[in-house]
Amino acid sequence: MSIPAVRRPDGGRDRRGSHRVAILVYDGVTLLDVAGPAEVFKEANRFGADYRIVLLSPTGADVTSSLGIRMAVDGAVSPGHAIDTLLVAGSDHYPRAHVPADLADAARIPAAVAGRVASICTGAFVLAAAGILDGKRATTHWRVAHELAVRCPTCRVEPDAIYVRDGTTYTSAGVTAGIDLALALVEEDHGPDLTRDVARVLVVYMQRAGGQSQFSAPLQGPPPRSPALRRITDLVTADPRGDHSLAELAKHLNVSTRHLTRLFHDELSTTPARYVEKIRFDLARALLDQGHTATQAATLAGFPSYESMRRVFAHKLSITPAAYQRRFSTARRAREPGGPHR
Repeated sequence: MSIPAVRRPDGGRDRRGSHRVAILVYDGVTLLDVAGPAEVFKEANRFGADYRIVLLSPTGADVTSSLGIRMAVDGAVSPGHAIDTLLVAGSDHYPRAHVPADLADAARIPAAVAGRVASICTGAFVLAAAGILDGKRATTHWRVAHELAVRCPTCRVEPDAIYVRDGTTYTSAGVTAGIDLALALVEEDHGPDLTRDVARVLVVYMQRAGGQSQFSAPLQGPPPRSPALRRITDLVTADPRGDHSLAELAKHLNVSTRHLTRLFHDELSTTPARYVEKIRFDLARALLDQGHTATQAATLAGFPSYESMRRVFAHKLSITPAAYQRRFSTARRAREPGGPHR
């Protein structure tokens, strides 16, 4: 199966006023990274925009996506291309392997002439290999954000962002966040009214609430090296509802509160209070996923009140427990009378 290329009868030149969007594709590219943003620009054309979308590959050869679907391209990357926006799609390959030089060059060449450059999901690794992210703020999928920071030590990686703009460089989070980014680019070009129409047609949020943390799995760090500190973390994990004030935790080990605070700082880079809060937060998320009401989750997770849990959700995810549950409770549970609420 192949996706036909749109061939330009004028040899690739766009009439004055049009906006040329080039999407860099290559073997193993994630299909939705290409199709999602392209669909946004195509829908924007229905409301008066004039985006011309071309697919470019490093050599001009057609490529095969990660799903095995063949994609026909419009041509090879060339410094002579007139490009207003360059989008670099992602792939599962390059968080695991280093980006080959020819692919990095294929991003670097058009980026030099493009008005703005953007990556979708792990396309940020291609931009990083091309040196385009040096000294800039950036994001990518939450699972590989740490790896991006290792590959690009001069970048300031923001793992919770849906997308990040730094000057004329844009990076976005996992897969569907490419749609969020494309909507932001359309709004930048044509304003909120046209963009709102596009979002409605596509049945997506014009700007989704919260960051990537709402989609990420709870972080499971290594256990503490110190047997004494491990006793405390095991105690908190086994009974999140218990009295885990600093004084009570220190009493369990018969140490000073200052010494316990130092243990947490040295081994876990946090404080006892934040550790307790994290355990309760992770449990509350799991309880909401299972269909408990927000009030039940707050009680079972050990929060003093629903309001205290709500504040933690707002701080960590930028959304309320109710909004989190609406996004992630099961479809069956959501349809039941008296399902998740609050």
